[in-house]
Amino acid sequence: GTGAGMGTLLISKIREEFPDRMMATFSVVPSPKVSDTVVEPYNATLSIHQLVENSDETFCIDNEALYDICMRTLKLNNPSYGDLNHLVSAVMSGVTTCLRFPGQLNSDLRKLAVNMVPFPRLHFFMVGFAPLTSRGAYSFRAVTVPELTQQMFDPKNMMAASDFRNGRYLTCSAIFRGKVSMKEVEDQMRNVQNKNTSYFVEWIPNNVQTALCSIPPRGLKMSSTFVGNSTSIQELFKRVGDQFTAMFRRKAF
Repeated sequence: GTGAGMGTLLISKIREEFPDRMMATFSVVPSPKVSDTVVEPYNATLSIHQLVENSDETFCIDNEALYDICMRTLKLNNPSYGDLNHLVSAVMSGVTTCLRFPGQLNSDLRKLAVNMVPFPRLHFFMVGFAPLTSRGAYSFRAVTVPELTQQMFDPKNMMAASDFRNGRYLTCSAIFRGKVSMKEVEDQMRNVQNKNTSYFVEWIPNNVQTALCSIPPRGLKMSSTFVGNSTSIQELFKRVGDQFTAMFRRKAF
């Protein structure tokens, strides 16, 4: 409540002060099963309204998806908040990497928005990261661009509990870090699009944007961050809406 209320108030004030600045938020959406407050649906519904109006890019993250990644992929039996934060920080660092380091094909938040947002209100993105490693163990095997691409587009890698196979991608962006050849990345992306044409809308051609940064994250040779603007994000809003209606109908709280 405090976070959502205070956060959205801040965003609207900053919006008034600096209308020309890009506003990007990393927002934790209530998850279907893991819940820590009863009034989550209320908070989320009220915040989403503000985010639609005042944010330029919202990266949706979901605690349950993070728990799933920790348990399934990282094989951690009872993940702590530190482990969840580790995953989130990997994505945040990946998205903002081009602002902080030089690279061959740089992209900033504005460029990301230009490529990712076909209509101003549709700025809620799903994010993913590859290769996924737990905090202590950095991956010891060398990863290749095809492997990263495959992992990146894997539904198990998404940090929001909505399955992109139930919708279609309007646009998506892949940010690679490390010693990666431009040609290989372009080939892989073309490959993904050709193989999965049914998951991309046909009215936006070439809708995969790529960015390259030559400096990899600490402890890894190369990594990739995925940002997707998919219609399946509606599952997430629908779920919050249903929970909201169920509570509001009984005038709870």
